[in-house]
Amino acid sequence: MLTGKTALITGSVGGIGYATAVALAAQGCNVMLNGFADPREIEEKRGALEKAHGIEARYNGADLRNIAEIEDLVAATECELGPVDILVNNAVVRHFAPVEEFKAEDWQAALDVNLSAPFHLIRLTLRGMKQRGWGRIVNLASALGVIAMPNRVDYVVTKTALMGLARAIAIETQQEPNITVNSVCPGAVRTPAAETRVAALAESKGIGVEEATREFLGGRQPTARFIDPAQVGALIVFLCSDAAREITGASLPIDDGWTVSP
Repeated sequence: MLTGKTALITGSVGGIGYATAVALAAQGCNVMLNGFADPREIEEKRGALEKAHGIEARYNGADLRNIAEIEDLVAATECELGPVDILVNNAVVRHFAPVEEFKAEDWQAALDVNLSAPFHLIRLTLRGMKQRGWGRIVNLASALGVIAMPNRVDYVVTKTALMGLARAIAIETQQEPNITVNSVCPGAVRTPAAETRVAALAESKGIGVEEATREFLGGRQPTARFIDPAQVGALIVFLCSDAAREITGASLPIDDGWTVSP
């Protein structure tokens, strides 16, 4: 279905990003990974994609706070794998503090990585998509782009803005019959970041991981269970398929009903 397409996925050395890389590779996409992790772990994951799916996978460690490195990331993808057909804006930084205590540098980092980087990546890849008559752009927003939680101002604001960015570009590309721009809005997904927070909660309260998980998910997922990142990857694959060519400008929840719960 997507054999030979090139996918650039930011924040893709773990969690939702890597699950998306696996899902797209399984459909025949060549994949550019990006993010920060132990170099040996990155190489193992890159190699695993190639071995399991017979595709080409590369890695670029661009720091998305830096526009020049974003430009180099796109150029490297095009040089090593070909023009970008699928762009998945997944990279994220997050901080936790009430607004009056929020550090200015943390706010700027969130704007740079969570919002400005997706803008620049779309700016740099959309022209080629138009020239080739095919493209898929998916922004990883969040349930917290629809609702809010305290002490998460950077995350709530930037995830809300990502949905607006997708809608704005979708309007600009309405006359392009095979280019779509959408947002996916996951709830609480079992990612390394979430597992770290659960472990910290368990340690601070002297409780087991299972109990800490239930407490962490309380007020979030009505089902009291994490979403599998592979399910998010599968939704993104669908959005890249021909079956989804009429879906654009949408913000699609995958949150076990969190955002519609009373």
